[in-house]
Amino acid sequence: MNNKQRKTLQCIFKRPTPTSLEWRAVASLIKALGGEVKHGDGSRVRIDLKNISVNIHSPHPQKEIPRYAVRLVKELLERTGDKP
Repeated sequence: MNNKQRKTLQCIFKRPTPTSLEWRAVASLIKALGGEVKHGDGSRVRIDLKNISVNIHSPHPQKEIPRYAVRLVKELLERTGDKP
């Protein structure tokens, strides 16, 4: 995991929930942790990490993921033990 991915991980766990996280940074973090990001129909995205999955929608046309998606990714990271 590089420094940018570490900063993304720390940002996900900040309070209040951040609203300025770019989708590319979150996807890069998941891949660095050994997970997969699978694109489905439309904007659906399935994130698989350590045999746990979560489904969200990728943002469009903006780059930042919505607050609910940050919360879902945070819960996924907590369940897999990947905390800053």
